[in-house]
Amino acid sequence: MAGRGPCPCGSGDRFDGCCAPALQGTPPPTAEALMRSRYTAFVVGDERHLAATWHPGTRPEDLSLDPAQRWTGLDVVAVEGGGEDDARGVVEFHAAWRHGRDQGVLHERSRFLRRSGRWWYVDGEIRPS
Repeated sequence: MAGRGPCPCGSGDRFDGCCAPALQGTPPPTAEALMRSRYTAFVVGDERHLAATWHPGTRPEDLSLDPAQRWTGLDVVAVEGGGEDDARGVVEFHAAWRHGRDQGVLHERSRFLRRSGRWWYVDGEIRPS
């Protein structure tokens, strides 16, 4: 992925100044930034980042991504807490996808915890789109 191009997370920033540092191991400062980096990891197929940012208590054993799944857009619709001084956060989003001829939108309300100075994805509630 080109560092100077737009970040897949839809922030409007360049990839190298947005999600690239998180994918390279720098902990994102907020729950929303972590969620955006995780979306970008799905876009680029970075299973390592997904595993490294998923809370160990809820992380599945297998994080294999489907290479035919394409993520085509992200829209953050609500953020509750999740700031640099918070211990918990919730990020609600719509993520557009395509798989072969099928397409749709994943609507999820994700929960995050901040422990030892870093944010972790805990779990998400799928909602009707």
